[in-house]
This record gives sequence, structure tokens and C-alpha cells, in this order.
Amino acid sequence: MKMGKIYKNFYPQIYDLLNLWQAFVKASKGRRSHPSIAAFEYNLESELIQLRDELESETYLPGGYRSFTVHEPKRRKISAAPFRDRVVHHALMNVTGPMLERKFIHDSYANQVGKGTHRALDRCTYFMRRYAYVLPCDVKQFFPSIDHAILKSILSKTIQDERVMNLAGKLIASGEGVLENEYEMKYFAGDDLFSASRPRGLPIGNLTSQFWANVYLNELDQFVKQKLKVRAYARYVDDFVLFSNDKKELHDWRNAVVDFLANLRLTIHEESAHARPAWKGVTFLGFIVFPEHRRLKPPKGYAFRRRWKHFYSMKQTGQMTPEKLKVRAVAWANHARYGDTWNLRTDVTQP
Repeated sequence: MKMGKIYKNFYPQIYDLLNLWQAFVKASKGRRSHPSIAAFEYNLESELIQLRDELESETYLPGGYRSFTVHEPKRRKISAAPFRDRVVHHALMNVTGPMLERKFIHDSYANQVGKGTHRALDRCTYFMRRYAYVLPCDVKQFFPSIDHAILKSILSKTIQDERVMNLAGKLIASGEGVLENEYEMKYFAGDDLFSASRPRGLPIGNLTSQFWANVYLNELDQFVKQKLKVRAYARYVDDFVLFSNDKKELHDWRNAVVDFLANLRLTIHEESAHARPAWKGVTFLGFIVFPEHRRLKPPKGYAFRRRWKHFYSMKQTGQMTPEKLKVRAVAWANHARYGDTWNLRTDVTQP
């Protein structure tokens, strides 16, 4: 496993006022008209000083979450932390993010600058053109399943500052129970009745949750690259693909991955994790990827068509400006253009 550098005695960098101000700027970007953010900014100096004092004295405590459910592209419970907590999330990640990111493999994507969905799709296409078989996998109930004790143990391999770990521990613990109804209990070897009460789950929506999810599955990345010696592999959050010219080799790797993930108290959707010829295509990040082209998954097009009709109706009734409608159309088109979707893009955006 990739070891890397460890970091000690840097907690004051987190509550430094300049870092807190930079965290505020990032947390408020594009949303400064929101009432809670506007109120925070109105008393910005005193709010940041209050946060600094609480962090320095280690009396800071996270607030409660506001949760709501989205249904597209799939049903998910999104949980939003109070704005002052989001400032703390950014302050922590400003300092610890680069430390942890240095341990990531090249083909780990999401929540990193320049390594978004489209870069991951390009990498998948690159491998599809060079290997005969592909094995797609995705983790079941990933965010609800993330085990707090295991996550803190992973973080502590790099972060060996007790006060930083205490702060991280508070943020991790604040998410306990938020996704409880989204989790179906799974028992692993050596479990007892008390295993059901293990603290687990990271709220979807937190900056820290998104990044720590990558940290959690970096353990898998290192296993795949260092132990299994897989040359062609890419992961985007909880979706990952392995490639080989030997179908049996992919089957063996699949079994090894299932066994390894049990150490992280995770499972995959085994019914869909089967090696297949690359020429038949593979579903990855909302697209069906073939060696020479990509198609948007039909449900993605249907979902946007429904949303577009709703947006257009809002514009017709004055609930949405033409400018905002155009922004939404351009954003979707820019994503969809990474597949062979010219006709779809033209058709969907018609009134």
C-alpha cells in the first residue's frame, strides 16, 4: 500500500483568520444572496472571529442538518449543514485536502481539480480501445455505509495531529444517523449483535463527505494497483471499472475486490459486476461507453426532457427568466455533448 508522508502540529493553520476568510469565500461562491449566507456576511468579521475562537479553544460543535430528497438521476437524500459549519468544512479541507490528495492514484476521479466526470469518461474510452474485456462495479449504499471508525483510522495514517483529528471526528460524528433509513444492515465475518449500532454514514452534500469518500476508497485503489497489479483501472466515487485481455483474470479480480471491500464494510452490486467484451459497451457515469463512441443512457435523456418541459413552463409563467432557462439548457448540453447526442440535444430543447 502507498504510505506517503504524515503531518503533525498544524492545527493553528485551520483556525487562522485568513484561512477562515478564504473558506467563507469558497463556501459562499454563487450563493451570497441566500438569507443565511447574507446574514453571516453582514457580520463577517465577528462571525469569523467567533469561529476562530471556538476552533482554537476546541469548543466548536457542528449544528444540525437540513435534509431533502432528490429523485433524479436516482433517489437520494441530500443533507445540508448550517452555513457556518460549511465554512469550517472548507477551512479544514483547505489545509488537509492537499495532504490527503497526494496519496491518490492517477485514475481516481471526482472532487479534484481537473478530474471530473468528463475526464473519467475519456479515461474509460482510452482503456476500452486497448483491452478486450471490461468489468464494471459499483458500491452498494456507499455513503450510508461508510464506517466512522474505519474512516478515522484511515485519516489518522496521514493526519497525526490530535486536535485536527478531534475536529474531523466531530464533523464525522455529526452525520451519524442522517442516512440511517437509507442503510440496509449487512453483517460481515466476525460481527456480533452490537455491529448493527456501529456509527456509520456521511451526509451527501458536505464538502468533507465528498472528499472523505475518495479517501475511504483510496484504500481500494491502492489494493487494486499495488496488490492486484491492475494496469487499467479507473474510479469515480463509488463507480469503478477494471480492464483486461483475459476474462478469467477479471473474474479473479472481482472476487478479490469483494473480499477486500469487506474490510471496509462495503459490498458491490454483484449481480451487475460481470466481465463483458469491450465492444458491447459498458455503462459508466450516465453514459454507455463503446470503444469508438458514447451514448447517453436513455433514462438520462427522458429525465432532462421532463425537467426541460417544467423549466419552459416556468419561463412561460414568469417564474424563470429566459437567461436562467438558457443557462440550464447550456449546462445540460455541455454534459450531453460528451456522447453522440446531437439529435437528442436538438430535440430535447425544443419547446
